[in-house]
Amino acid sequence: MNWEQLLSLRRQGDKGKRLRVEQDDTRLGFEVDYDRIIFSSAFRSLQDKTQVIPLSKTDFVHTRLTHSLEVSVVGRSLGRLVGKKIIEKYPHLKEVHGYHMNDFGAIVAAASLAHDIGNPPFGHSGEKAIGEYFSIGKGQQYKDQLTAKEWQDLIDFEGNANGFSVLTASRPGIEGGLRISYATLGAFMKYPKESLPKKPTKDIADKKYGFFQTEKAFFQDVASDMGLIPNKSGDNIGFERHPLAYLVEAADDICYTIIDFEDGINLGLVSEDFALEYLIKLVKDSIDTSKYKTLETKEDRISYLRALAIGSLINDAVKVFIENEALIMDGKFPFAIMDKSKYKAQMDDIIKISVKNIYQSREVIEKEIVGYQIIQTLLDKFITAFNNKFNGNASNYDSLIMKMLPEKHHLEKENLYGRLLHICHYVSLLTDGNALELFETINGRKKN
Repeated sequence: MNWEQLLSLRRQGDKGKRLRVEQDDTRLGFEVDYDRIIFSSAFRSLQDKTQVIPLSKTDFVHTRLTHSLEVSVVGRSLGRLVGKKIIEKYPHLKEVHGYHMNDFGAIVAAASLAHDIGNPPFGHSGEKAIGEYFSIGKGQQYKDQLTAKEWQDLIDFEGNANGFSVLTASRPGIEGGLRISYATLGAFMKYPKESLPKKPTKDIADKKYGFFQTEKAFFQDVASDMGLIPNKSGDNIGFERHPLAYLVEAADDICYTIIDFEDGINLGLVSEDFALEYLIKLVKDSIDTSKYKTLETKEDRISYLRALAIGSLINDAVKVFIENEALIMDGKFPFAIMDKSKYKAQMDDIIKISVKNIYQSREVIEKEIVGYQIIQTLLDKFITAFNNKFNGNASNYDSLIMKMLPEKHHLEKENLYGRLLHICHYVSLLTDGNALELFETINGRKKN
């Protein structure tokens, strides 16, 4: 792989290349990506989607939106710091092609901003609820009518693949979705493969999948344009990661490790003593002890330690990336950046505490159970109505259910896979609150 090709400004529908030297620096293409994402309805919906505590109205608990904004800030820092080193190593990128270190920051920030844009309501249990509707629920009836890869897309419904669809899928009058630059799409694609074969290797890029069968052709176009390295054979499609995808993943890893932990402390699910014990190991080289002693509230003390911890992890992630840049460019770095961090043991300790005290807390479990019932009920009602309408045997009830479907989702889908995925996509874009309200309406429980 080479950086000039990887930093492609091309967008879906372009007939030729977009050259960096011809860009208007007051409206750089990579920054346009960020703007298009942040003004999209899919991104706005993240304000009412679970990060850790489903349906929580507590002021200091993060939503998917605040989490995504924070990941984009960390991603921008990672990108700029790496970009500075890359420009120094390959000066022709600036001298000949016009790239700057801030371009790297803009790409990683935009991809980081979008990294959760395809996640269903109710946290990661939302993905599982959709998958299990098909694998062990009423959706099992469709298995024999689908190809193996179409079926796998559904039973392993993946937020990353759904996000790629959000960013790129066309609809009448809206060709190419948000029309994000190929470089940003490349950085977004943490798992550049289709759903089968499932986990064919221990390579981090094979852990999940990154696109549905509906986006396969465009995915291949993006990967080929940027010169990503193919790593699958026969009819199977997969590539080595875009190097900047490692930084997007690192930004997410840093934020959810530290900030979910902070949420747990502020909620009283994790004691402040644990915070001191675990965070101090990350900040011992940078903490100003005298300043720390002047902070009177738990929230201020934890906030200070969190900021220092994130700074330590950013600097270490940049170091790991630069030390392994040659391997990454050759597609021979099968690890997450933070798996090679000198702070990996400390991060693992924090995650263990978070799993025990936060992710498996009674409040989270109760809300996830509710989420399962809501999502699977909505899938069943809308899939049944959508299919019956297509087949010409819709009941009056089906017609009423279809009237609940927003106008932009009334699209003609000629094959069963397309219809099933379309309804999954619609349900996935609901906020926690929207999904709950729709569920209560369908079940006759909505209060006027």
